Amino acid sequence: MLNKLAASELILNEDGSVYHLNLLPEDIADKIILVGDPDRVAKVSKYFDTVEIKKNKREFYTHTGTLRGERITVMSTGIGTENIDIVMNELDALVNIDLKNKEFKTEHKALELFRMGTCGSVNPDVQVDNMLVTQNVVGLDGLMHFYQDYKFENEFSKSFVERFPYEKIKPMLYFSEWDEQMGEYYKDAKYHGNTATFPGFYAPQGRQLRLKAVDDKFLETLNDLGITNFEMETSAIYAFSKLLGHKAITVNNVIANRRRGEFSSDHYASEKNLITWVLDRIIK
Repeated sequence: MLNKLAASELILNEDGSVYHLNLLPEDIADKIILVGDPDRVAKVSKYFDTVEIKKNKREFYTHTGTLRGERITVMSTGIGTENIDIVMNELDALVNIDLKNKEFKTEHKALELFRMGTCGSVNPDVQVDNMLVTQNVVGLDGLMHFYQDYKFENEFSKSFVERFPYEKIKPMLYFSEWDEQMGEYYKDAKYHGNTATFPGFYAPQGRQLRLKAVDDKFLETLNDLGITNFEMETSAIYAFSKLLGHKAITVNNVIANRRRGEFSSDHYASEKNLITWVLDRIIK
């Protein structure tokens, strides 16, 4: 691989910031909270002791400040793994590429990435309004098949592929897992489980309006294969972290149990609880 990047490969804004995130290297901390909703960024940063950076472009909002004496960043990714493709590549560029000269740095820097989000559960035993940490994840969106060097397999992935009955979807599957060391931050979570990351909100999550999903029992089948919950970003966050040498963990608040037809009675209180619970454990 050539060390010098062409202007078309690493696009920068006029001020030298990375194109989509609109950030310079000094704008981010080593610990970064990733949330989907841009409105959630301010809901998180209001708990910071100081906020020194506020930047945004499109759906990507970033606040950087300090919490209990440590620098920390919260950033919105928007919805879906296609946005994670942008976020992960540009975050890595901020710390591992010399943007001015468009050359790879000789010394690698690893970020700690904390996805903070909400999810639905396919396991009827999982109670809503509780924290669930993702250990293993399967992506059903196919994104990592576009990256030549990504390969991952463990006992969960081998068992899942062997028993997965949907042949049209199977070629899109890819897998990853948490950074076990990062798991120490959230060892007291009520649930630790296996997550499915979907490329959509309706048929991929078993919802049917005027269009029919592939199988009325899709979510039940995933639960039978060992899936605990589902959302739309973690597979790419975990996989890119493996590929790029970063550390990642996802904590989701379960706001719906699809098998029981339950939804959180107070979504906003549940969100506030998620934020404070995560922050209390990231920085003691």
